[in-house]
Amino acid sequence: MSGDFDGLVAVVTGGAAGIGAAVVTRLLEGGARVAILDLNIDGANPSALAVKADVSDLASVTAAIESVASELGGIDIVVNNAGIGAQGSVETVDEAEWARVFSINVTGMARVASAALPYLRASSNAAIVNTSSIAATAGLPLRALYSASKGAVLSLTRAMAADHLREGIRVNAVNPGTADTPWVGRLLSSASDPSAERAALAARQPHGRLVDPIEIAEAIAYLANPRNKSTTGTSIAVDGGMQELRLRPIAD
Repeated sequence: MSGDFDGLVAVVTGGAAGIGAAVVTRLLEGGARVAILDLNIDGANPSALAVKADVSDLASVTAAIESVASELGGIDIVVNNAGIGAQGSVETVDEAEWARVFSINVTGMARVASAALPYLRASSNAAIVNTSSIAATAGLPLRALYSASKGAVLSLTRAMAADHLREGIRVNAVNPGTADTPWVGRLLSSASDPSAERAALAARQPHGRLVDPIEIAEAIAYLANPRNKSTTGTSIAVDGGMQELRLRPIAD
């Protein structure tokens, strides 16, 4: 772990809390200099450079990326982690919410990557890691919009990997299962029976628990690690086996 990212500059969007905060900690431990881009930088890791930015706004993203590159001397790694959840079916989600979620979850990644590309092209260890989701590969009830956005992230990852391979920029994705994050915590607290809802979310993952953000951060670190230069255009599931395993029920 120590020294994996010595001399490298990493940008983590949505890095002030949840999965993003775990990624920031992991990259710092590996020796990287890290910049956090987030709407709310309160509570951001004090060892990182925190820059307030809105990934749904091109001017905000461009200014933030230029600020990071100027302050830290370039950019080698981009972790596109900023995103929002969404509940409902195609019948219940309105047009404005479709536009809002896609602007953050999908176009937001394109904005950040595009702004960072001039600096990534100048790096000999350039990598982009996008946070997708189990929702991209498995049908989940009442997640039509969220699933569509994360499926788009997975396709975008492959297309970006093809576009930028010959420029020496690797692009990969991580597909987390349901993680123990503040957003999931808020979702659970709004349920009529939070304990039962938590148990149900844990049970649908074959290993029987929510995913720890640290586990996701380790997968992202692998994909960003300059030692893994033959890994591009792929994704890693961190979901307790939800994507691939079909276990028989445990007999009473």
